[in-house]
Amino acid sequence: MEYVEKRVAQEAAKGAEATNSLFTPLNLMLLGLFVFTVYSFVKPQAPAALPKEEPAVVFKTFTPRTLLPFNGENNMPVYLAVRGRVFDVTRGRNFYGPGGPYANFAGRDASRGLACGSFDEEMLTKDLGGPLDTLADLGREELEALQGWEDRFSEKYLVVGKLVAEEKE
Repeated sequence: MEYVEKRVAQEAAKGAEATNSLFTPLNLMLLGLFVFTVYSFVKPQAPAALPKEEPAVVFKTFTPRTLLPFNGENNMPVYLAVRGRVFDVTRGRNFYGPGGPYANFAGRDASRGLACGSFDEEMLTKDLGGPLDTLADLGREELEALQGWEDRFSEKYLVVGKLVAEEKE
C-alpha cells in the first residue's frame, strides 16, 4: 500500500509541474491565435484599386444601316434603339447579344417589339433606308409597356446616340 501512495504522490507532482509550465497545449493555441490576430492587423494591405473606368463614349447619330453592325458579333458592342435613343446594352450581352433571347433587337430599333411584347421578325423594320417607325398605331397599354422598357434601359445602360432616318438624296 505504501508503494501505491508513493506512486500517486509522484504522479500528482508530475501533474503540478506540467500545469505550471508555460508550454501547455492550451497556451500554445492561445499564443498562435494571438500572433495570427496581431499579424492580421499589422500585415501590409494591398492599395485600394479604383474600379476600372469605362471608356468614354461619343454621342453619335445612327441610321438603321449604321446601327445594324452593333449586334454583338465580331466583338462589336451591342446597341439597340428605343424611341430614337440608342442604348449600349453590351453589359447585357447574354440577353441582347448573339444567342440571347432578345438577340433579334441587337443593332436594330426595338421599340415596336418591346411595346408589343413580341420578339418576332415582323416587329423589326424591314426597309432600313425607309422612314423610322412612328409607333402611331400603338394603343395606350403598348405605349405604357414601351415606356417601362425605356425607363429600365435608361437606368441600366448608357445612351450612346440617337436614331434618325436616312436622308434621301
